[in-house]
Amino acid sequence: MKVFITGATGYIGGSLAHRLLAEGHQVTGLVRSEARAEQARARGIAPLLGTLDDGEVLAGAARAADAVIDAASADHPASAGTLLTALEGSGKVFLRTSGTSIVGTRAGGERVEDVFDEDTPFTPSPVRVGRVALDRKVRAAGDLRAVVIAPSLIYGRGHGVNPDSIQVPWLIALARKQGVPKHIGPGANLWSNVHIDDLVDLYLLALDKAPAGAFYFAENGENDMREVCAAIGRMLGQDGRTESMTLAEAAAEWGEGPAHDTMGSNSRVRGRRARAELGWAPRAPSLLEEIERGCYADAASRRT
Repeated sequence: MKVFITGATGYIGGSLAHRLLAEGHQVTGLVRSEARAEQARARGIAPLLGTLDDGEVLAGAARAADAVIDAASADHPASAGTLLTALEGSGKVFLRTSGTSIVGTRAGGERVEDVFDEDTPFTPSPVRVGRVALDRKVRAAGDLRAVVIAPSLIYGRGHGVNPDSIQVPWLIALARKQGVPKHIGPGANLWSNVHIDDLVDLYLLALDKAPAGAFYFAENGENDMREVCAAIGRMLGQDGRTESMTLAEAAAEWGEGPAHDTMGSNSRVRGRRARAELGWAPRAPSLLEEIERGCYADAASRRT
């Protein structure tokens, strides 16, 4: 199969490209620079120079592929629209990457009890209204097999050019800088999570047999931020103690949006449909195991 991936040198897209190539597929990846093109070639990806705003480049690549995976940005309606138009009437597969922050609640580190599966009605926060509308547009596309996958907090070492996710490395870096792990407020806010290897499994299952219009949450457990920070502290030899910080302090570290909508929010989902419909069976180590005894502990030991 010929697969076109946007974000092919990113964390999700790069891990998908690695797996698809290992299984004998041909992968073309959108890259923004010649330097990225060289990195892609070194991994067996055929690079295509361009950006998400290059409509003709995207459309041509989509028409030439058997399947398209959009893993570059969850919030770029122009590129998603271009890909949909190019694939219209083709019957091909289009996998769009969204995220579980669409059901997120700003809480300043406090716990919220709401839990969502694929059938739970919800009202997105104002900053995610556009993303939800785009997800629905993709799912409603006719004459192609358009599917949306919404990962929760992703962890684990990736297999592409960029091996790192966002949230856990941010927390580890802050703990190193401050000498103690820090969470927003009490750190009671909960995020569902999923290992990158299990997420890749889900994409490949969806590529193979997901029905048109399907929507899948990707999760395999949940932890509150204080639990995550305590595990980081133990892994770094900081005795498991954690400290609180304000939203303003978090925003100074990570920006206003990430502080409010990721690091201090709740995003609790259950990926029931992928398990029931696709037979998805996550099997990778848990988030806390990966921090204390897996890839994050290995990386820390190499630094010391």
